[in-house]
Amino acid sequence: MQLGFVSAILPDLDGEAVFQVAAELGFDCVEMMCWPVGKANRRYAGVTHIDVTTLTEESVKNIHNLAWRHGVNISGLGYYGNPLSPDPAEAKSAAEQIRLVLAACASLSIPRMNTFVGRDWTVSVDENFERFAKVWEPLVQFAEDQDVRIGIENCPMLFTKDEWPGGKNLAGSPAIWRRMFTEIPSSHFGLNYDPSHLVWQQMDEIQPLREFASRIFHVHAKDMLIDRSALNDVGILAFPSLYSDGRIPGRGQVRWPDFFSTLREIDYQGPVCVEVEDREYEGTLDGRKRALKESCQFLRTFVPSN
Repeated sequence: MQLGFVSAILPDLDGEAVFQVAAELGFDCVEMMCWPVGKANRRYAGVTHIDVTTLTEESVKNIHNLAWRHGVNISGLGYYGNPLSPDPAEAKSAAEQIRLVLAACASLSIPRMNTFVGRDWTVSVDENFERFAKVWEPLVQFAEDQDVRIGIENCPMLFTKDEWPGGKNLAGSPAIWRRMFTEIPSSHFGLNYDPSHLVWQQMDEIQPLREFASRIFHVHAKDMLIDRSALNDVGILAFPSLYSDGRIPGRGQVRWPDFFSTLREIDYQGPVCVEVEDREYEGTLDGRKRALKESCQFLRTFVPSN
């Protein structure tokens, strides 16, 4: 396994500076964000450390040189839009960006990209699956053509009234993953597995690792703290932010020793990238770097340096 982080936590730095931070803090790799250039529409979105619309032979060479110079690999390219949005323009734009990121992965010889499968949050799961294959079959075919694997993150994207009741990402549970992979059985279509999203849903974050071992292409390391008193007060139908908070690894309730033991059991050898969504560290660049440093120190217990 290789230990890295998601570059979205460093929006104020350019790509070269991200590599430099990764090297200074002792990380092996970085998941580089590839949002369309422009204003963010939500927390951690809109970060562009590689602009996939402007890649040239020269810029590809420069990115490879930066990675080599700092001794840091790119674990994957990330873009987390909603290609199943009920807004046709948003859905089309997201699908087009996914295609651009896949092409960029091929140009950069990066074997994976990470994204959301998306969702129309106003309708049922069955109604979403009526669109799922139409949108995703051509994207997965394009990924196969580029020999790039797509890792779908399992965050339901349910935080505010704007995402109620269904959330903006369909792929939130093993039952959904099973259905996704039955409809599109391609070996290039899998998961970017984040245990924290199972924790706040009151689910076992370790058990699915075995069933979906062959589908786990990338891992996000984020912790989740459940406020049991708040949960008892508002119940699981409340917005998750009312009873749970994202934390850096080691500050929540993910069972990290068992988690990594199971990753080794299933012979997972890919990237494990810290995703910092801990508000206690976010106020300053120094605070965000400290979050990365502390995360690295904690996780090196389970992912030793190569």
